[in-house]
Amino acid sequence: MTRRLLASYLTLTLVVVLVLEVPLGLAFARRERDRLTSQVEHDAVVLATFAEEGLEQGSAVSGTVFQRYARQTGGRVVVVREDGIAVVDTDPPAPGVRSFAGRPEIATALTGRTAAGSRHSSTLGSDLLYVAVPVASSGVVHGAVRLTYPTSAVDRRIHRYWWALTGLGVTSLVAAAILGEALSRSVTRPLRRLKEATTAFGMGDLAVRARLDSGPNEVREVAATFDDMADRLAELLVAQDAFVADASHQLRTPLAALRLRLENLGATADQFEAGEVDAALAEVSRLSRVIDGLLALARAERATGEPPAERLDLLALAAARAEAWAPLAEERAIEISCTGAPAEVAATPDRVAQVVDNLLANALDASPDGSVIRLVVQRTGAGAELLITDQGSGMSDQERAQAFDRFWRGADAASDGFGGSGLGLPIARTLARADGGDVELEDARGGGVVARLRLRAPAR
Repeated sequence: MTRRLLASYLTLTLVVVLVLEVPLGLAFARRERDRLTSQVEHDAVVLATFAEEGLEQGSAVSGTVFQRYARQTGGRVVVVREDGIAVVDTDPPAPGVRSFAGRPEIATALTGRTAAGSRHSSTLGSDLLYVAVPVASSGVVHGAVRLTYPTSAVDRRIHRYWWALTGLGVTSLVAAAILGEALSRSVTRPLRRLKEATTAFGMGDLAVRARLDSGPNEVREVAATFDDMADRLAELLVAQDAFVADASHQLRTPLAALRLRLENLGATADQFEAGEVDAALAEVSRLSRVIDGLLALARAERATGEPPAERLDLLALAAARAEAWAPLAEERAIEISCTGAPAEVAATPDRVAQVVDNLLANALDASPDGSVIRLVVQRTGAGAELLITDQGSGMSDQERAQAFDRFWRGADAASDGFGGSGLGLPIARTLARADGGDVELEDARGGGVVARLRLRAPAR
């Protein structure tokens, strides 16, 4: 946006410069040429008075005055009789008598009229201004005087003026660029802050606010409206999370009592009733897992936006969690291996441990008996990552995309752990993002799924 605003300022400035300077330059050029023409016409009339007596009496015309004028001005003076024969030529191309009767300007002057104009001289390689005036007395034309003057001097003045206007225009554009940059930044800087605030809010940082105290009034009004909306939305989300947490917590006690009553009822029930009681206990167990998952998810979401607590060796934590899950894996002859290089990350140990536990629980649910679950820690440019790979049946692209939706369960999802509630992966991703990381699912070579946990490096 800064570039577009700056381009608009420069375009407007360029239009103004062209509208002002082009007519000014053209007017100056026209005025200089008109002034030169008037001056040469005046000089031609004066010189005609010096030639009048000689032409009228048919005597010789002294060329002294004309030669002096030619030396001082750089022009050429030609005096002709009434038949067009030159009697004075201050710059003759060759010696001898020469007739100018065929020259249009001379012919016009010999009729008693003044002729003026300009033409290009191939001999001199420049433009010439010519003025021819009649030499007459008592209404009788005795001859004519023609002055030719090179326009190079006035052209140089005009060119210098155009260069001066160009320099002024460039200076104006540079000044407009500097001022336009400052003005555009004063507009776009608040907009960038507002964009950053909206992006952070959209990523889950409910505490962020724009709070603009500078910039255009319209942008500040939008920022104030955003802040008000963020305040109300944050209150609603906090109230919603509190409701979920409170409701889940309050449901745990009646569910425990219901389980106890069902177990007591099952001890005295006959075979048919025992089956119904077992089915009811299974539903109670599933509801308990959902409630536990909701509580864990509410706690994870409340943690979003809190800074990582400390430096953490991701390899050491992964090895500890693999060792903790090893006994459960051995019951199904599943091996859990952990390899990699030590890698420090900025994270909260309890959160990362819960993320790894959830990912390991999902890997165990998906792994067939006698398979291997591999944990690999590797450094990245931005920090480190933990890859948990199982040898299960894998997931389709659509299933991997939906796996982080709340309560989503695969077709063959297990019935124990958070995987059975459909909240394990949402909890894992929420906790990872609370520490500035993320969790993704990818295809594993040879089948299975790779759960990739990325975390940031600690600040130096």
